[in-house]
Amino acid sequence: MAILTETGGHPEPRGSRSVRRPVQPGTLSPLDKFFKITERGSTNSREVRGGFVTFFTMAYIVFLNPLILGGFSPDAAALDVEGGWLQATQIAAVTGLTAGVMTILFGVVANLPFGIAAGLGINSFLAVSVVGDVTWPEAMGLVVINGLLIVLLAVTGARTAIFNAVPRQLKAAITVGIGLFIAFIGFVDSGFVTRTAGGPPVQMGDGGSITTVPTLVFIIGLVTMGILIARKVQGGLLIGIIVTTVIAIIVEMSLRLGAGGPDNPAGWHLNAPVIPSNIVSLPDFSLVGAFDLFGAFDRIGILAATMLVFTLVFTNFFDAMGTMTGLAKQAGLTDKRGNFPRLKSALVIEGVGAVAGGATSASSNTVFIDSASGIGEGARTGLASVVTGALFLAAMFFTPLTAVVPLEVAAAALVVVGAMMVAQIREIDFRNFSIALPAFLTIVTMPLTYSIANGIGAGFISWVIIRAPSGKARKIHPLLWVVAAGFLVYFARGPITIWMGG
Repeated sequence: MAILTETGGHPEPRGSRSVRRPVQPGTLSPLDKFFKITERGSTNSREVRGGFVTFFTMAYIVFLNPLILGGFSPDAAALDVEGGWLQATQIAAVTGLTAGVMTILFGVVANLPFGIAAGLGINSFLAVSVVGDVTWPEAMGLVVINGLLIVLLAVTGARTAIFNAVPRQLKAAITVGIGLFIAFIGFVDSGFVTRTAGGPPVQMGDGGSITTVPTLVFIIGLVTMGILIARKVQGGLLIGIIVTTVIAIIVEMSLRLGAGGPDNPAGWHLNAPVIPSNIVSLPDFSLVGAFDLFGAFDRIGILAATMLVFTLVFTNFFDAMGTMTGLAKQAGLTDKRGNFPRLKSALVIEGVGAVAGGATSASSNTVFIDSASGIGEGARTGLASVVTGALFLAAMFFTPLTAVVPLEVAAAALVVVGAMMVAQIREIDFRNFSIALPAFLTIVTMPLTYSIANGIGAGFISWVIIRAPSGKARKIHPLLWVVAAGFLVYFARGPITIWMGG
């Protein structure tokens, strides 16, 4: 487990020399005993701070998820096959509700500092690739089925078995890949990295130059948090977020940049940091229960609907597995094989999150890589998740207030935490090329394809293909062969879907 020094608020690397405070069992509070706070080298204050930081870096999902799944009018929303659409205000309400309930449940049952909310990969997949053929209730029914299958795999132990079959060095590569991935997300969300009209796929800023004030605020936040972390200031990330948000508010009051868009490329990327006039708003839960479990099978046929479910399960399953692996390793909660406490409970609850997300039309809820920010603040137990979940529930009533923290500030925290996670690269033996290449493919595929699942798939397939001819076939777990074969189908799902449709 992670060791916390008496002078610093952040975990020392494994094997480093550090001081542990002696603990008298009789002096522990019921809260400490339940969450094992002292046992994991943490404190109540660190857990609370970590919970706040995780919420601040995840809060954008309350505003982004409605924009992906719905809109404020039919002209600005994803229309389903019958012209139906989801109202953004209703999506915001169920997004906060589901994230809050599931994150609290995860903290209490799994006792891990991971936040759960609507996964960005699956909600985009639903809006872009699914609802053109089915209705929104039918699409959410497929999400519920996907979650039930994941829960079944977790309860039977199949999900845990697959998790245990992954080699330790691949788990380390997954952690490093996620670190690069969330750093890349931070760079893109802040405008530090943008697309180009032609030539290289990405560039720095606009034409290789930083041209917007929000991106400059991101850089200020990145440097501020970096200095605080380097100086081992307790609460460094949280302090950095607060300070940079205040700077952003002052900048917006002075320059009136407004929210960004095609007509305002110099604006803030998602929400302008403005102190709202109305702080409280009542949530609308009309979408709770608005799903059709088997309607998609009747509409598009069993084979086509099954392929959609297969895609959802694979994405959900391995995105979550990779994310939890990376977060647990960053928190110092893993053993020598890369496993962590209450693994099965965590996998079950994460599957329940998918069911809950479909049942509320919030889309599949899964563990968020943004939780790494709270872990970077010192969170080590489920108490931090309880704090994060409570804040999500409060956010349903204070939606205008949660919009004060701009995406650029959250992006700075993601880049800092990404740098922390990349440190796990020391566990990979790059002198052995049969290990180095699969690890490398795992690491680079995640940020370059914007998918954790793709990186895991590239790593699994290359691991068995390269290690087997190198005389290591007997050391490859049989389940790894099965999963690698499954990923081959997953990567070829486009042609397979066309073939089945024909």
